Formats: sequence, structure tokens, C-alpha cells
Amino acid sequence: MTKEVTVNTAKIVRFKALGGPEVLEIEDLPLPTPEPGEVRLRVEAIGLNRAEVMFRSGYYLEQPEFPSRIGAEAAGIVDSIGPGVTNVRVGDRVAITSGQSIGRYGTYGESAIALSTSLARYPDNITPEEAASAWIQYLTAYFAFVDLAALKPGQSVLITAATGGAGLGAIQMAKLLGATTIATTRNEGKKDGLAKAGADHVIVTGNEDLAARVMEITGGKGADLIFDPVAGNTLPALADAVAWGGQIILYGALGGTETPYPLWTAFARNFSLRTYMIYNYCGLATIGLPRNEEAYSRAVAFINQNMAAGKLKPVIAKTFPLSAIREAHRYLESNQQLGKVVVNP
Repeated sequence: MTKEVTVNTAKIVRFKALGGPEVLEIEDLPLPTPEPGEVRLRVEAIGLNRAEVMFRSGYYLEQPEFPSRIGAEAAGIVDSIGPGVTNVRVGDRVAITSGQSIGRYGTYGESAIALSTSLARYPDNITPEEAASAWIQYLTAYFAFVDLAALKPGQSVLITAATGGAGLGAIQMAKLLGATTIATTRNEGKKDGLAKAGADHVIVTGNEDLAARVMEITGGKGADLIFDPVAGNTLPALADAVAWGGQIILYGALGGTETPYPLWTAFARNFSLRTYMIYNYCGLATIGLPRNEEAYSRAVAFINQNMAAGKLKPVIAKTFPLSAIREAHRYLESNQQLGKVVVNP
């Protein structure tokens, strides 16, 4: 008779100092036990995000407590639940959405602890890799377009730095809501890929004037909404490209936190400038932000409905094994990808 072996450890990624991908270490650690309100997952796939690069480097809104776990997204199978959890059961296939610490509840590893309130079931036509890639990108775009900007059919949306997961998710979401999408990339080689991903127009900012092309595309009006994760020195160009009375939403700081404000252009074009994070709606207890339960529930239902219908489908650029987590981070930072970078434990 074969004796069944119980596995009590899992390979987990942690880091003990700020730095580049080289600080990420894979360790064999005891399986964690979920506390009240928590769930343990056997991780099937991990979606990587720029926020984790910033967290690893010490430039995120959360600061790591060493040794720190890392990771915001994953899909997996529930294998243990803590006291008081009623919304999921052992054996459920779920994905981690948003609204929890990427250090304390890091997802990089064969096993992860998550808040039960941050879990969502996903449609059967979605793979674990797609489920691990879906939620942050679609929730980020949904709240920005529906709750913040009140985007209307027929309006134009300029989506900058569009080749990552968040950008491609924003293209799909804007198209689903009836908007005309204008995507930007610095790389001529990604132009066709963005068009195939659904962008109505693509601007290669390396060799085209952003504001002039936006004005040409929109018949001189400018973009009704600009959705930008870069900020930094690019804001003045965005101000020149926005419609009179339009909106600019900054949802990242890839260009650095020093961002010159184009005051005279703002006077002339009367645009609204807003900063925004997904946590404004999903909540994040570590920085004191509560969840907007109505908006969150509505967004999850909308995204699941449209993934099931095939109208939202994550684009995956490349997958890596967990053993290559450093290489996966280097690839994420290289800006070579068109879509989401995924790791399989």
C-alpha cells in the first residue's frame, strides 16, 4: 500500500532588502494557517504588476516589513479557510482581486493567504492564468471610466503606455463602454499588436507628435478623457491633447513623482485633472482606505458577466516558472511585453 505524504511546506518568494530583481528569494516555508476572515490558496497562476516593482524598490504607498512577501494578484484553489469565512469553500477556484496588502498578503509562491473579501469566483471559460491577470486591470479601468469619469458612448479616450496589462485592459473596457480608443506606445513594433487588441487608433510617440495626432483623429476637438499611468514630464503634452472641458486621470507615476503642472494650458482648456488609485474603491486597510462595497460588487459582477460572454479577455504576453521570478521581473521592467506577465508555481 502506498502511504500518502502530507506536504507541510511551500515555495514562497520573499525579499529582505530593497533593490532590483536580485533581492527576490525563493524559500521553503511552513504552510501558513489562515486567521479569522482569511483563506489559504493553492496558487495556480500569479499575475505581475508594476506596483510590485515599486514595492520591491521602496517607491510604493506601502513599505515592506522584512522579510516581506510580495504580490497582488493570483488565481488558485481554496485549500483552507479561517474562522468566520462564509463566502467561499474548500475546493473553490477563485482569483484575488484587490484591496489587500501586497506585503502581508503576498501572492508570489505555491501557497498564499488572502482576505476572503478580496476573492472572486471566475467564469469557466477563463483559465487560471487569465484569472490571475484580469482583476486589477479591469477593476482599475472600470472604476475610472464608470464611477470617476462617467464615460459616455461616442466619447474618445486616450490611453497612454497602452501595451501593458493595465493599458490593454483599459482599451477593452473603453470599447465595451462604447468609446473610441486612442492608444500610445513608444515602440513602432507594437503598433499592430495594439490595433489587434482593439485600439481604434494607435500613436507611436517616438516618431509622432502626440497632441497633433490626437487633434487630427478627433477632428480638432481633443480627447474627452485621458487615462495615464506615467505623469512626470509627459503631463504638459497630455494637456495639449485633451478636449476643452475634458478630463485627465493619472493612475500611476511611472515617469516619477515630480510632475510639472501646465497652468496656462489648464486655464485655456478648462480640463479636470484627477489622481486615482484602484484602492479608492477597493479599499486598503494598511493606509486607512475603506472599500466602497456597492461599487466593488457592481464592478465584479460586470467584469465576470463580460468575461463569461467573451467581451473581456486578458492578453498574456509571456509566462515564467516560479523558479525564474527574477527573470520575470526583469522582463516586466524591460517594457518588451504586449500584455500581462504571468508566473506559474
